[in-house]
Amino acid sequence: MTQKKQRGLLILKVCGGLLLLGMVLLFAFRNTILNKVIQRVDAKFEKEYQCDFAIQKAEFHGLTNIELQHITLVPKQADTLLRIDGLKTSVSFWKLLKGDIQLGKLEINKGFIQLVKKGKKGNYDAFLRSKKDKKDAGEVNYATFLNRITSRLMDLVPTDMQVKGFAFRINDNGNKVLFDFNELVLADKQLKTIIDVTSDDFSQQWSIKGFADPRDRKADLTFANTQNDTIKIPYLDKKFHLKTGFKSIHFNLEKLAMESGTLHIDGYSSIDNLIVNNPKIASKDVIITKARFDYRWIVGSRFIALDSTSMMQLNAIKCQPYVAYTNEEAKVYELRLKIPKMKAQDFISSLPTGLFHHFEGMEAQGNFSYALNFKYNDKQPNNIVFESSMKPDGLKITKYGAADLNKINGQFTYRAIDKGVAQRPILVGAANANYTSLTEMSPYLTKCVLTSEDPSFMNHRGFINEAFKESISKNIRTKKFARGASTISMQLVKNVFLTREKTLSRKLEEILLVYILENNRISSKQRMLEVYFNIIEWGPNIYGIAEASEFYFQKRPIDLNINQCLFLATIIPNPKGFMWRFDSHNRLKPAHQQQEKFLTNLMFKRNLITPNDTIGNFPLFISGAAKYYLKQPPTVTESDINTIEEFEF
Repeated sequence: MTQKKQRGLLILKVCGGLLLLGMVLLFAFRNTILNKVIQRVDAKFEKEYQCDFAIQKAEFHGLTNIELQHITLVPKQADTLLRIDGLKTSVSFWKLLKGDIQLGKLEINKGFIQLVKKGKKGNYDAFLRSKKDKKDAGEVNYATFLNRITSRLMDLVPTDMQVKGFAFRINDNGNKVLFDFNELVLADKQLKTIIDVTSDDFSQQWSIKGFADPRDRKADLTFANTQNDTIKIPYLDKKFHLKTGFKSIHFNLEKLAMESGTLHIDGYSSIDNLIVNNPKIASKDVIITKARFDYRWIVGSRFIALDSTSMMQLNAIKCQPYVAYTNEEAKVYELRLKIPKMKAQDFISSLPTGLFHHFEGMEAQGNFSYALNFKYNDKQPNNIVFESSMKPDGLKITKYGAADLNKINGQFTYRAIDKGVAQRPILVGAANANYTSLTEMSPYLTKCVLTSEDPSFMNHRGFINEAFKESISKNIRTKKFARGASTISMQLVKNVFLTREKTLSRKLEEILLVYILENNRISSKQRMLEVYFNIIEWGPNIYGIAEASEFYFQKRPIDLNINQCLFLATIIPNPKGFMWRFDSHNRLKPAHQQQEKFLTNLMFKRNLITPNDTIGNFPLFISGAAKYYLKQPPTVTESDINTIEEFEF
């Protein structure tokens, strides 16, 4: 054996000896090291979260098994957040040497986590405060970051787990819910969980069971009621007035892996008999019989996307979505939806019960397909892309539901709904002496109202794409719903066929009914506008142009001048607040004068009026019963009124 080989062998022996010595020392002092780690954790909780973390007894059994007893986490001057009487676990030794923790086995015997809120303070508040990192971390690689987080979370899920007598409690100012885990077992990649759920007004037993493999990152789980009944979700009703429940949920994770620098997350989830009740959604229970979401998420270094091969299904309606967020030189948001060609009747039958009340009983023939394309770049907010198109194929409504759109063409009775109360009936038709045809109205009225409310009414098919773009752009920039895009068609449908309730249900029904009304040419534009002028609210208990003309100006609609028509047009959004447009001398305030001047200039530019139309136009004068709503009733003599009338004509 050469001297060189002998030296190499000696080095290997020394290294092996040092490694063995290190392992012996590690084994000998493992409990001391464990307690030092616990002390550091306690100091961290004390400094960052103002909590006392304590473990009464902590020791190793062998090299990888750890036993902890009487674990507590108590925020300062607050209720205990966590308590575990006994915990046994095993960790991967080689992972531990690399600084990672991977649990192999976990046993928990008795304990609880409780979230307690008293007034505005909760025992969990310290953990919700955002911590600003003062160091510049640079651009985060989304794929690497998310893969690291999911890997650590999966490592913390043991491959063998048994939990007994553990509870999760919520007490939000007396709104109490208890989730008692009677049994939670994970063995041979099979998960079985029994949870007793108790609140003030009901108790149920839930079950979560199925396949779970945290090391291979796969799962196939079912969440249901052990009595095969509807699962009711507690707490939300009292907290958010949201009643919700379902028969079962199925969750499948098929793939969670990095490939060529991108993270892929594939699987599906489904829900049966979902029930939702909330006053902001609909006035009654919304029921979705069956829904499924097949997802294909792709996460790159600076983008997150739901791939277009994903599929969303609502009963018989299938939709292919594409959602993407890119954060490079600019933040770009994209949304594309595609409903492949399907039968119109299948679509109507698949609409959630309770969400489309006025469509129940509707029948249709033919097919249709739909596509939506949306894109927003925060560096180019005015170049927003919004394209919505429906392609009908022999589409025809053969029977209407609760909303019979044909009634708009004949005589009918209209009753406005104000704060849930039906107002006096108004007959829309020639039998009503106040009913006014378009030919009996001042031509200025149509010009002023259309300019103010819906300039392209005579040409569009219910919606204005540009208005939607402006609305979406502003709402994104202001981060709140600050602007709508309502057309006269939408206002008409809302007033004649629906209610004024501010719910998601009403808005969705409004959109669909407007599309049917406009694109099936059920009524002419002239008829729609005429009905609109005869039913809209124009003041306190004032409906229709005939009542408005008399209430404000003691005139017939045909006799209104341009100033009066401008005033009537501008108060449509808030007719009951018309009096606040005037100052203490019964003159229009400067801001409202500027609004009318702006509309006048618009009509000049569009050649709707000429300078001759404004000759003899005196300041607005309220002579009808509306004057008694103003701050200072006008003191004008009959001769003054006659003089004004002479100038007007």
